[in-house]
Amino acid sequence: MREQDGAPADVALEHVTVCYDRRAAPALDDISVHIAGGAHVAVVGPNGAGKSTLFKALVGLLPVSQGRARVHGASPGANTVCVAYVPQREEVDWHFPVTVFDVVMMGRYGRLGWLKPAGHADREIVWRSLEQVGMAGLARRSIGDLSGGQQQRVFLARALAQQPHLLIMDEPFTGVDATTQQVILDLLHHLKQTGMTALISTHDLRLAATRFERVMLLNRRLVAYGAPAEVFTPAALADAFGGQMLMTPDGAWVVDQCCPAPAHRLVEEV
Repeated sequence: MREQDGAPADVALEHVTVCYDRRAAPALDDISVHIAGGAHVAVVGPNGAGKSTLFKALVGLLPVSQGRARVHGASPGANTVCVAYVPQREEVDWHFPVTVFDVVMMGRYGRLGWLKPAGHADREIVWRSLEQVGMAGLARRSIGDLSGGQQQRVFLARALAQQPHLLIMDEPFTGVDATTQQVILDLLHHLKQTGMTALISTHDLRLAATRFERVMLLNRRLVAYGAPAEVFTPAALADAFGGQMLMTPDGAWVVDQCCPAPAHRLVEEV
């Protein structure tokens, strides 16, 4: 299927299995789901559930062992411009000597190619992306001199500079300040209005329930997918989190201490 410029990316997984080692259990096992273009999806599950594995498979960084994955109708990695990926902060070498502006300009390389110099239009896109995340004033600073929240915003700006149809962010709210979290949430709200598709992993179940229209609940396999009220049920959460779930004396569910409200009450607040 040929990509249509400006069209939101749909994501289709058909019996997708990903294995790091043939002798070990699959990191993802027989995942089948279709995510409509323009949807914003929170991907949740316990540690080791396969959230990062799913994202890396969608951008072509990990091969699919079985089944088929498609983004915009193409195989992962085929439309490198179409998909922007923001990895977890610990996966990035923050000591690399490069400025904030240069990091965001890297988001343009997929469209430019490595041998073509950036033009005025590309620099304008970089500045606009930095302004969207409130980082234009630090454009000439070294990326290693920034706080964790500021670094996260810079990498989000780099993703925006790609002008993607699909934005994938792996744990963007972990270890960041309240200002950065709000910047990301406000930007996601804006991107939703533009029709951009987004997949965001998070451990914050309240955030997933209140700020996303769809939730994907994973634990190596797909436990549930749909609206938060359909996914965040005691049965589904117990299936996904297992021993990480606790029952308090008043009958409330708590998931690995990352759920500030009882799981069954999250649905009532949506």
